[in-house]
Amino acid sequence: MIKKISVYPEKCTACRLCELACSFKKIGEFNPVASRVRVSMFGEDAFYTPIICTQCDEAWCMKACPSGAITRDAGARVVKVNRERCVGCRMCTLACPFGTITYYAPEGKAIKCDECDGQPECVLFCPTGALKYEEESTPTRLKRMETARKLESSSKEVQP
Repeated sequence: MIKKISVYPEKCTACRLCELACSFKKIGEFNPVASRVRVSMFGEDAFYTPIICTQCDEAWCMKACPSGAITRDAGARVVKVNRERCVGCRMCTLACPFGTITYYAPEGKAIKCDECDGQPECVLFCPTGALKYEEESTPTRLKRMETARKLESSSKEVQP
């Protein structure tokens, strides 16, 4: 069975340790801007949730990349950015409906979660269990696919 990072927003306290752990693993600095996971805060409702790449079956970021820098690791089904091939055009950031691929200005490249090659640092350091690396259930996968298809069809309706 395929493993993935699952998000449990009801457990998130907005401590942002996941962001710090991710950035330190990826660039050796505690810098949330370099993190591949972002904690979104909805202050009016006192609601927080980690936002992380869901490794879409139909990866729109990959389809939009003109340089072929975004590919899928067939074994783990993880979508990755090849930093040598990335030209920093940001087309992938425009294509992602969830905002989980971002542009990292200091390097002039796109960055996104690659699940740390099966050892996600954000999960290791999440003190409340809001992030877990677990086997993906079929109902959850089907629900994600359905949501992605709805977003795709609604975006086609809006275009002139």
